[in-house]
Amino acid sequence: MAEVLLFHHAHGLTEGVREFAATLRAAGHTVHTPDLYEGQVFDALQDGVAYAQKAGFGTIVERGRTAALDLPAELVYVGFSLGVLPAQSLAQTRAGAKGAVLIDACVPVTEFGDAWPQGVPVQVHGMEADEIFAGEGDLDAARALVGSAAHAELFLYPGDRHNFADPGLPSYDRAAAGLLTERVLDFLGEIR
Repeated sequence: MAEVLLFHHAHGLTEGVREFAATLRAAGHTVHTPDLYEGQVFDALQDGVAYAQKAGFGTIVERGRTAALDLPAELVYVGFSLGVLPAQSLAQTRAGAKGAVLIDACVPVTEFGDAWPQGVPVQVHGMEADEIFAGEGDLDAARALVGSAAHAELFLYPGDRHNFADPGLPSYDRAAAGLLTERVLDFLGEIR
C-alpha cells in the first residue's frame, strides 16, 4: 500500500478533502493531510485564493515541504488545485517520490526543475472546460508533462467545474469525482 501526502485546495482543509483522504485510507493506504492554511477554511474560492495570496504562494509551498520533513521519502504526493503547488514541487525535488496525482491544476515542470523526474509516475485530472484549469494554462502544462514524462496520464472530464471532487462544495460533480477516485485508487494500487 502507498503512503500519501495529500494537500488541500484554496478552500482549505475541508470536510470534502478529509472525506477523500478517508476513502484512500479505507482502501489500505496511509494518508497525511497537513493544513496549509493554519485552520482557515473558506466557503468562497476567491476568499481562499486571497488568503493564499496574502500568505504568499511560496509560503504555501514551504508549508508543504515542512509537512513532508518528518515523513518517509517514499511518498505519493497528491494535490487539489492550489495543493498541486507543494505536491508537484515535492514530487519533482524530493528524492524518493513514488508518484504524484495533480487534480484541477498543473504547472510547467520548469517551475521546479528542468524535467519531470524519471521513474516517477504522475496522473493529472481536470475538467475540459474549467476556466481555471483549461483557461489559465494548466491544461497546456499537463499536456506538456504527459508528452515529456515516461509514466504520465492526463484525464479530462466533461464539464466546467473547478474543485469538482470535493463533495462539500457547490462545484462537486458526483460522476466525475467517482471516476477520479477510481483512477486514483488504481494508480495507488500499482505503486511499489
